[in-house]
Amino acid sequence: MISPHGGTPDPQSPQGPAQGQGFDAHDPPSPDLISDCVHCGFCLPACPTYALTGEEMNSPRGRIYQMKLIGEGEAPLDAAAVGHFDNCLGCMACVTACPSGVQYDRLIQSVRPQIERNWARTRADRAFRGLIFRLFPYPRRLRPAAVLGALYQRLGVRRLLKRTGVTGRLPARLRALEALMPDVPLRSALRRTPERSPARGPASAPAARRTVGMVTGCVQQVFFAHVNEATVRVLTAEGCDVVAPREQGCCGALSEHAGREEEAVVRAKRLIETFEDLEVDAVVVNVAGCGSALKEYGRLLAGDPEFAERAEWFAAKVRDISELLAELPPLAPRHPVPARLAHHEACHLAHAQGVRRAPREVLSAVPELEVVDIPESDMCCGSAGVYNLVQPESAEELGRRKAANVRSTAPEAVVTANPGCLLQISRHLDSELPVLHPVQVVDASIRGVKPW
Repeated sequence: MISPHGGTPDPQSPQGPAQGQGFDAHDPPSPDLISDCVHCGFCLPACPTYALTGEEMNSPRGRIYQMKLIGEGEAPLDAAAVGHFDNCLGCMACVTACPSGVQYDRLIQSVRPQIERNWARTRADRAFRGLIFRLFPYPRRLRPAAVLGALYQRLGVRRLLKRTGVTGRLPARLRALEALMPDVPLRSALRRTPERSPARGPASAPAARRTVGMVTGCVQQVFFAHVNEATVRVLTAEGCDVVAPREQGCCGALSEHAGREEEAVVRAKRLIETFEDLEVDAVVVNVAGCGSALKEYGRLLAGDPEFAERAEWFAAKVRDISELLAELPPLAPRHPVPARLAHHEACHLAHAQGVRRAPREVLSAVPELEVVDIPESDMCCGSAGVYNLVQPESAEELGRRKAANVRSTAPEAVVTANPGCLLQISRHLDSELPVLHPVQVVDASIRGVKPW
């Protein structure tokens, strides 16, 4: 299906490439990795887009088959193929499900830049994607946008537009952008994480168990500053010195996941340079999507003689906040949190990073807290970086499906370790339940306050 607002290229567009064009010679999908796929079909029930459409070419094995044909010159990189690749969320549930160890993550990561180099998107598509990448990776640009968004909501403009039906008449992409707008207090949008936060564990504990560098993120530090604050409080309470360099920029995760490889490389190098002289024991991240990109810096920069070893060194230090807390025996006492929480596993934590046990271990240390899994727990919520903006129809179906599964567990709140998931699930629950990062629950338990 081709939609003028859904991100699928229009084959009639005057900007379209010449028919017959395929992959270029720069890092095309590896034939050896392609040949690992035996087309057994175990990936099919794990794939969100196959679950929605039932189309073979919208499944991992179908996309791998298309990669093979294009790579061998048997098929062009045309509108249909680009549409199927674009429709992939990159959730990597198929990687977890595959019994043959097919590295679909590496295959789709090599295809995305090929599309951006070799397929000319429509003017509207380029403009919308350009808007996203001129805004979201830049906290200094996001802060004024957050202020305008807060005024838009506080002054009743949002309610007025919704009541008069204006919002419903917007193009699908703009409608999704408006619907995902978080309700951010002005003071939160303008706060910044302190550059240095000293350990404040029990008096009997050593001065600092670890020195931890903290990645504050882009969207995270503007729209979810409260999650960063909770992260710092928990780490310092557990006896860690926290260093959050003010000059750090975007990690490049959004760019890499969208195939904008050159942007991702530049941002990765800058972040490595920012942290490499800080003498930290670990680099902690509380965003699943960012964490998966940071841990892959070695692969991203493998061909760069100046940065290859530095990237491997940096990636080896990266820990999701749940991993680091699971490694440290708790120092700070936990107060009871008598609540039933539904746990949504962020795809880039569970599948891309393989981190599944740590969040549960960290939450299990909170007395009286009941954590329940959601049906279809491996199914993506539809956020997937910027997917819910550029493929809004599919994302909306997945969001509604996730919300229904959440409601079926009758929770008092939802926890998930990724800001995109927080926004997506909140939207489709229509804000009927609090949606929190797990570290917020731990922070509330340590402080003896209600998490919401």
